[in-house]
Amino acid sequence: MKQQYNTALYLRLSRDDELKGESGSISTQRDMLTQYCREQNLNIIGEYVDDGWSGTNFDRPSFQRMIDDIEDGKINCVITKDLSRLGRNYVLTGQYTDIYFPSKGVRYIAVSDGVDSEKGESEIAPFLNILNEMHARQTSKKVKAAMKTRFLNGAYYSPCAPIGYKWHPEIKGKIIPDEDARWIVEKIFDLAAHGVGASKIRHTLDDEHIPTPAWLNYQKYGTFAHVFEGQPENKRHQWSTAIVKAILSSEVYIGNSVHNKQTAISFRNKKKVLRPKDEWYTVENTHEPIISKDVWDRAHAHIESRKRPKKSGETQIFAGLLKCADCGRVLRYMRRNATARSRERQYYMCTNYSEYGKDKCSSHYIRYDVIYAVVLGRLQYWISQAHEKNDGELLQRLLKCGDKQWAKENASAKKELLKIEKRLQELDNLFAKMYEDRAKEAITERNFAMLSAKYQEEQTQLENKTQELQAKLDKSAQDADGAEKWLSLIRKYTELTELTAPLLNELIDKIVVHQAENDENGSRTQEIEIFYRFVGKID
Repeated sequence: MKQQYNTALYLRLSRDDELKGESGSISTQRDMLTQYCREQNLNIIGEYVDDGWSGTNFDRPSFQRMIDDIEDGKINCVITKDLSRLGRNYVLTGQYTDIYFPSKGVRYIAVSDGVDSEKGESEIAPFLNILNEMHARQTSKKVKAAMKTRFLNGAYYSPCAPIGYKWHPEIKGKIIPDEDARWIVEKIFDLAAHGVGASKIRHTLDDEHIPTPAWLNYQKYGTFAHVFEGQPENKRHQWSTAIVKAILSSEVYIGNSVHNKQTAISFRNKKKVLRPKDEWYTVENTHEPIISKDVWDRAHAHIESRKRPKKSGETQIFAGLLKCADCGRVLRYMRRNATARSRERQYYMCTNYSEYGKDKCSSHYIRYDVIYAVVLGRLQYWISQAHEKNDGELLQRLLKCGDKQWAKENASAKKELLKIEKRLQELDNLFAKMYEDRAKEAITERNFAMLSAKYQEEQTQLENKTQELQAKLDKSAQDADGAEKWLSLIRKYTELTELTAPLLNELIDKIVVHQAENDENGSRTQEIEIFYRFVGKID
């Protein structure tokens, strides 16, 4: 009796494949596979369609649903137009066609490539899988180039339109003001333009029950459903200071688009990582602004003014400069009023610790007068050096101090990058050798699967590490031009007796405060690192 094949039609189309036109469309795939099944007397159980999904990984909803049905015994045959519809990652595609499907008694057919497991193992299939992955790699490069061209021509691409905007109904990549929500953005900027800080704006939005960007997107498009599932109603208007600050800093509201902020780790790994800020680029006047340049300037003037001295004293001169060494957030200024038993105390503390407690970070407590004395002393020292030493001598010293640690880390990072590149090449060779061994049955299916998974995981980890090292190299680069710029700034001052916010922001990039520790004698010690503009940390 001839075996009956309960067949799954697997159809996949990525956004890149759409460029090919109708020849690769879902409807064309469906017609081809339906006709083939009719001619071969294959019983169609159902269709599994992943429209808009990349073939470089297998975390696709319909593909996973098909696998579940295979596990439940509903399917014993899978058919695709060609091998690339199944996947474009040659390692994982080979695991499914050579190991998983045979182990489950599932027949696999790729019509256009002439692959049919019932007719025996295909010797050409592994090479087709490699070519399909190469195609994915090249397509990724072409898509990035095409997207950059579109960005430069004014297109705006994002999973969601920013609050205050909506997608143009006819022009792809175009945003237009959303009359139902723009008032929220206008309110935020109006408050900021009148001197209200981001934290107070957040409380105002909360108190007036103004909906958050996430809630508005959920209402319109059904996105972020998981955020609100099982949550109380006040979650809908639960703003954060970070969101307010992000809106106030976004040039989208004055009609500009900022691109290239983040990128995928690789064409296989779609995890997003931030690019260095100097790689971002801005395209002006890409869409209708919601906020006028005058309101923007007034709002940002107030934002900057909060870094300047207050009428009540010099307690806010470090605003935005003090950073926690462990979590990276700013240190928050705090004051304890005088009592009958104690005098007034001014100090700084990690924002994460003050908001969430020790589960998020430690206190990094430091008194205002202590940080003031440390920074004043270091600036007085460098001002005296700038006037006592000749240009060449001090410049060389700055470069030696600033670059000493960088040079050491730079050499180490470059050495590690070379090792990673060599290992990645070795892994590519190992994958190719494994396929040859599998074709010759020199390696068992179990060992092939185990080694493939191991090498794939190592490959992903190495690609992630490459991105981290490259970002570290980019961030730590310093040069003589930067040292000269800093020297010209500090030479403007002759005698320094007090600190002001303008002076600090002109000379210092950030001040990193570490958690205090007690030494063996019980004395409290605390490390403070000062990173100066253009030259970084210098001793």
